[in-house]
Amino acid sequence: MPAHPFCPYIVDVGTDAHAFISDLARGLEPRADQLVDASLQCLRSELPKVWAYRDIAAVLPVAASEHVTTLLDFLEQGTETDVKTPPAAIELARLLAKHRVPISDLLRIYRLVQARLVHLLYEETSRLTDAPELINAATVALSAMGFEYVDRTAEQAVAAYQQERDRWLQRRLSVINEANTRIGTTLDTACTAQELADVGTDRFADLVTVDLLDSALQEGDSALQVGGVVPAHVASAVRRVAQQSVLDGCPDSAVDTGERHTYPEGSEPARSLATGQPLRHDIAGSDVPPWLAASPDRRRALRIFGIHSVLLVPLWARGTPLGLVQFIRHRTAVPFDDEDLRLAHEIASRAAVYIDNARRYTHERSTALTLQRSLLQHQVPEQSAVETACRYLPCGSRAGVGGDWYDVIPLSGARVALVVGDVVGRGLHASATMGRLRTAVRTLADIDLMPDELLTHLDDVVIRIQREQERGAEMSATCLYAVYDPVSRLCSLASAGHVPPAVVTPLDSGGHSPALRAVGFPELSIGPPLGLGGLPFETAQFQLPEGSLLVLYTDGLIQSRARDVDTAITLLHNVLARAPVSLEATCEDLLSALLPDSPTDDIALLVARTRALDARQVATLDLPSDPAFVAGARTYASDQLAAWGLEELSFTTELMVSELVTNAIRYGKAPIQLRMILQSTLTCEVSDASSTAPHLRHARVFDEGGRGLLLVAQLAERWGARHSGEGKVIWAEQALPGRGSSELRSVTAPLRP
Repeated sequence: MPAHPFCPYIVDVGTDAHAFISDLARGLEPRADQLVDASLQCLRSELPKVWAYRDIAAVLPVAASEHVTTLLDFLEQGTETDVKTPPAAIELARLLAKHRVPISDLLRIYRLVQARLVHLLYEETSRLTDAPELINAATVALSAMGFEYVDRTAEQAVAAYQQERDRWLQRRLSVINEANTRIGTTLDTACTAQELADVGTDRFADLVTVDLLDSALQEGDSALQVGGVVPAHVASAVRRVAQQSVLDGCPDSAVDTGERHTYPEGSEPARSLATGQPLRHDIAGSDVPPWLAASPDRRRALRIFGIHSVLLVPLWARGTPLGLVQFIRHRTAVPFDDEDLRLAHEIASRAAVYIDNARRYTHERSTALTLQRSLLQHQVPEQSAVETACRYLPCGSRAGVGGDWYDVIPLSGARVALVVGDVVGRGLHASATMGRLRTAVRTLADIDLMPDELLTHLDDVVIRIQREQERGAEMSATCLYAVYDPVSRLCSLASAGHVPPAVVTPLDSGGHSPALRAVGFPELSIGPPLGLGGLPFETAQFQLPEGSLLVLYTDGLIQSRARDVDTAITLLHNVLARAPVSLEATCEDLLSALLPDSPTDDIALLVARTRALDARQVATLDLPSDPAFVAGARTYASDQLAAWGLEELSFTTELMVSELVTNAIRYGKAPIQLRMILQSTLTCEVSDASSTAPHLRHARVFDEGGRGLLLVAQLAERWGARHSGEGKVIWAEQALPGRGSSELRSVTAPLRP
């Protein structure tokens, strides 16, 4: 048998199989490149998908060459030698794991290469010898050594694959954990979108842009849906609300933050947003697609950055499309793969829910705040009892708008009611309930009830509201109701679970010196919150010097997580002790000193400076319980009108005074008093010690009485009755004549402290 050109001698039948294999491997070393080519050809035909990755395709020839060299060395030196996996094979395993190629494909690469090389060795064995015993022994030995080589090297490659796979899984879990932690920390749409962009550029993408539909940004609106799918033309108008890049200033973005733009109809972004399906797009060379940069100049600029891979992930939440997020790579050499697309979709899906929550919260908060402000008093009516300034501030937290309110209600006899309340709860329901309670307070105030009686009736209103609500829904509220009389300078107030007001009294005649002000909190029995029912309220009364301040507020002003209530009360005391003359400035000083940067509760603040009517504006006449003195009451009223320059009102005033005094003498009890008050209107009051309420009725033709109150109601602009601890008061108001003398204006002008 002729000698083989690659074997220096002819092997006879007696040659040992292992020595034969060693000589065979040594003889094949010059043909290693042919063995490598044969292995690569086998891999191309059996595993074409592996060659689709450029970095893997670059490493495969090197790994095959090192495998051939290492295997031949192993066959030449025998099984006792230590075999290490070639470095290129380790790198190949890591690349396969990085691209999420299944580990079965890695093992298949080993099996294919081993099978191809062993087959070539079998062929060489047959060409080197024709001894059957040696061929059989060499075949068995080659099979055993081939499998042992695969076992040794594959074990190390699998370990490298698992290590890289674990590293990738850990990074994936880290990205998801970062997304869960960092996205959705606020209920602000733009902030949440920016958090998504920030997380996306942290070890995942080089540029992240977040576009939201214009319809999703509009309050109470969303994109039109048809069977859960949005038409492509709807997904055209979007606004760039957030973006982040690994490059400062996002020069690799074609659209500025806040800019409105459109996706071309039929483009991949429009299709992804319309169908709700994420897409992966690889950019070949420097061919930037039109939808990534609309203008040619911008496309040329983006080519410089080398954008090569894009993920288009729609933002859908609760079946509603919100926008689209784009993950872009240009500095990271490895393109996105399907696993990256799934990871991006998972992150974007979570962020979409947070964005939708923020959008819904913004809508509800805006609606509740609009309702709240529409129900609050914007312009306090001018009256002579107090000068007021007020503030309402919604909370700065995600809890939503609350049910705090304030009110200033003019009452009869130049008096005024000051109200501050707080409905427990947040959102539209709290605002709507607040509106109902404010209306109820105003209605009850028209009856001129004492503060404790008014709160008792208001408590019944809250209980009825509770019964009207769904089962399990609870509602409660607090309220402070105060009445100030500028004639007697008496303040009457009662509390239903509400914090007491602060009272600032001047210690000098002017009351304007901050150094001469006494700040205190009146002794007030605080009743239960509204809605409990059956528990009493108490009215406290005290006189206030002219120029005193009444400061009514809700608990949001003094409650904070950063300090206790006692510290807040001390701050409140210190601010009021040096309060400026301007009430508006006093409100600002209080808010600046007491409010945290982001208050967790709504705040209603009402500051009132008391006034006192001048003695010239009040006329009083005590009357005996004798009908003969009715004429004297008419004369007294006529003379007082003349003194005030209001002779035009004499006829109507005398008639009303006559009827009111007659009713008090006939149906009431002594003592009886006539009081006339001149302010923005003319008020005539007749009080007596009886608690019997008057009734307005229509007298029949032959009735001798029953026409008095009807006559008063027709002559007066407003009239009514109120009860007190001493009896009742029936009053009637008339508008002053349009023309007035300078003397009248000087008399009726409110006296400011």
